[in-house]
Amino acid sequence: MQAYVFRTKSRGISIGFVPTMGALHDGHVSLIRRARKENEEVIVSVFVNPLQFGPKEDFKAYPRPLSADKSLCLREHVDVFFCPSPQEMFPNDFCTSVELSGPLTANLCGAFRPGHFKGVATVVLKLFNLVQPNRAYFGEKDYQQVRVIQRMVQDLSMPVHVVACPTIREADGLAVSSRNRYLSRKQREEAVKVYQSLYLGRELVEQKIVLDSGRLIKRLSQVISTIPSSRLDYISIADPLTLEPMNKIRRPALLAIAVRIGKTRLIDNVIIT
Repeated sequence: MQAYVFRTKSRGISIGFVPTMGALHDGHVSLIRRARKENEEVIVSVFVNPLQFGPKEDFKAYPRPLSADKSLCLREHVDVFFCPSPQEMFPNDFCTSVELSGPLTANLCGAFRPGHFKGVATVVLKLFNLVQPNRAYFGEKDYQQVRVIQRMVQDLSMPVHVVACPTIREADGLAVSSRNRYLSRKQREEAVKVYQSLYLGRELVEQKIVLDSGRLIKRLSQVISTIPSSRLDYISIADPLTLEPMNKIRRPALLAIAVRIGKTRLIDNVIIT
């Protein structure tokens, strides 16, 4: 990978990079196509990162349809399909990690998944060092992840531009996600309420009906409670840059949610303007 990148960049060719954990879907396709528009070559990586899964999370069960992923990348004219093994990325004596402090990693998913963003930052830094992209593309469905990576790049003066791309949704509004395939048909029908709750929250604030975060969270929690077998991790209203919680919504805010439907954990968000 490094040898290929050295030859490519020595010819002055720009590289767009889409790092993924595989199980590619329309959201990933949108990232690949954006990368294709803005760069001369596109590299897609598929690596299910063990460092970002907790001990009771779905690392072993995470979908790995590698042949289908490769076929999709061929159809999208990806230049390099990069699939390193866990042993290549993290050999047994691997002992270095990257960890961000403060509200960017302490709030939202960071409060429920200890060590998750340490694993994310470590693997993304390693991938950036291997691929050396001019631009790297991430979906805003994983908004906190995008902000963590942007801040890591800023703090470590890395020569890569992190491009945040809009969330891709199904026709009924549910955010496209690799984990949606875990849902039963009935759960999939109910899962649309996750987006409906966010849409309702945005409307209530932008129409100035509810500007108190506590009241808004209570209202939206009632919507989520109507989903059978659901368990709410959080509904949060936070500053879009720092992810610090906001009590009164008087400026643009991130409205984010994480909910478990059965055994499937879904996350989503919208920006309130």
